Amino acid sequence: MRDTSLWLPTSVKEVKDRGWDYIDVILFSGDAYVDHPSFGAAVIGRILENAGYRVAIVPQPNWRDDLRDFKKLGVPRLFFGVSAGAMDSMVNHYTAARRRRSDDAYTPGGRHGMRPDYPTIVYSNILKELYPDVPVAVGGIEASLRRLSHYDYWEDRLRPSILVDSKADILVYGMGEKPILEIASRLEQGERADQIIDVPQTAILLPREMIPAETNANNIILASWEECVASKKKQSSNFKHIEQQSNRLVPDTVLWQKMEQLGKVVKVNPMLPAMTQGEIDASFDLPYTRQPHPRYDGKTIPAYEMIRHSVNLHRGCFGGCAFCTISAHQGKHIASRSHESVLKEVENVTRMPDFKGYISDLGGPSANMYGMSGKNQEICRNCLKPSCLHPVVCPNLDTSHESLLELYNKVDKIPGIKKSFIGSGVRYDLSMHPTGNHKTDNINREYNRQLITKHVSGRLKVAPEHTEDHVLKLMRKPSFTQFEEFKNIFDNVNRKEGLNQQIIPYFISSHPGCREIDMKNLASKAKRLHLRPEQIQDFTPTPMTLASEIYYSGFHPYTGEKIYVARKPEEKIAQRNHFFFWQKPEERQNRKR
Repeated sequence: MRDTSLWLPTSVKEVKDRGWDYIDVILFSGDAYVDHPSFGAAVIGRILENAGYRVAIVPQPNWRDDLRDFKKLGVPRLFFGVSAGAMDSMVNHYTAARRRRSDDAYTPGGRHGMRPDYPTIVYSNILKELYPDVPVAVGGIEASLRRLSHYDYWEDRLRPSILVDSKADILVYGMGEKPILEIASRLEQGERADQIIDVPQTAILLPREMIPAETNANNIILASWEECVASKKKQSSNFKHIEQQSNRLVPDTVLWQKMEQLGKVVKVNPMLPAMTQGEIDASFDLPYTRQPHPRYDGKTIPAYEMIRHSVNLHRGCFGGCAFCTISAHQGKHIASRSHESVLKEVENVTRMPDFKGYISDLGGPSANMYGMSGKNQEICRNCLKPSCLHPVVCPNLDTSHESLLELYNKVDKIPGIKKSFIGSGVRYDLSMHPTGNHKTDNINREYNRQLITKHVSGRLKVAPEHTEDHVLKLMRKPSFTQFEEFKNIFDNVNRKEGLNQQIIPYFISSHPGCREIDMKNLASKAKRLHLRPEQIQDFTPTPMTLASEIYYSGFHPYTGEKIYVARKPEEKIAQRNHFFFWQKPEERQNRKR
């Protein structure tokens, strides 16, 4: 057994071994405890620890027995923190066809059934029942994307803010390092939880009378929960405001949504600006062991195996894809780590006993947005657009890949590094975009060349998502012709360098606006290009995405246009199978019947 003192304590014994007679904050997580900057509970725990607080973690507590896991560490001095984990629990538990999955990548051995549906609600309710006077703060992707009324695909209904069902005192949305420190500090200073109502990037449930009289420069009053239940169009209209406010450079607008039947109102405080380089470095430079807690020795945690030798370069994504939750959670403005911080982490990876010389991914939400921002920040300050790439690349966006290319080269020179791969998705429309600046265009061409020759593990995965322009427009993705151009670059570089590599495209079926004929056309174009896609993602509506709002309401939130949506199982199956997997013998037989 390894020395558990290098990790945050998870048991009574580990707390006693530290000589603690109290704990400031106890975190409950739906994931196994992996002390790595890709796992939210570890990040929040280390941030609080670095600020001088005593923090313990209870990973995957048993909610079906006598609740001993919720009682074993007693009552924290400040608050309980609750997160469902690094992945939405319902996406984790169910397929797009609402079938129960048989495994869980964030659990030792991939074992399923180690967390409930909606852990945020279940854990928080248990804690409030056991310890009604102790503040509970909820956060993570599940809580973040459910901060206001939202469509729940798995129950096929509109649900209110998760604050209502969880009974939590406060919700932290987005990346939680800064909000959680302010919450801890204010509780430390003696404020009650119900007095902490103005922390940026938090949501709270307040008495209805606290709502402003009307929408003004710093407040937007959304359609109430009851109005949204009665009118899908009002829920759709709400989304436009929510998305725009999530993507502002300097947010300063509060969102309000009444819960008339409860006599309450949800107040969503403005999102924080993207972290500075110093702030994001400070988070990643904390003393993570980068390994699962010793309690899991001898067991494999699949999600950890995927990222154990990877390094994240930045947060945020300005792609604004209609089906993606990244900007709603992290914002569209990029927070990039310094070269020094990244290189320090890579050196730590090289010292891992099982490291064989290969970095599995130097990436981020979109691998090649590192270091990018608007040239004129005043233009960005006034921008409410959800995407900097759609319908065209913003002329104010600095798309130079120079700093990223320099970082790749620095990493590859570190002793012990044989090769660094780029496993995250690459936006080829970004690296191919002609800027008119000779230097930038040459650098970006060189980026594509080095990506293909030095950083592909034999197969480069990219995500054109579809082939038909009207579907791609709804997805906020570029025309398929750009993928074809990139494939030509890929093939030419491989031919010139004597490489035998494959390009693996990812596509989505049943996305709003997509019909069976569109998938048939997709299959035809894939065949023409000699593509053999290995993965088709049946569209799954997840809270707080444009595509989910269209799926639920049938209308586009920005235009009011009525959009076709494939909802019936037979429609979705037809799109996914009969037209996509044209190369499979059994599907060819199905079409002959």
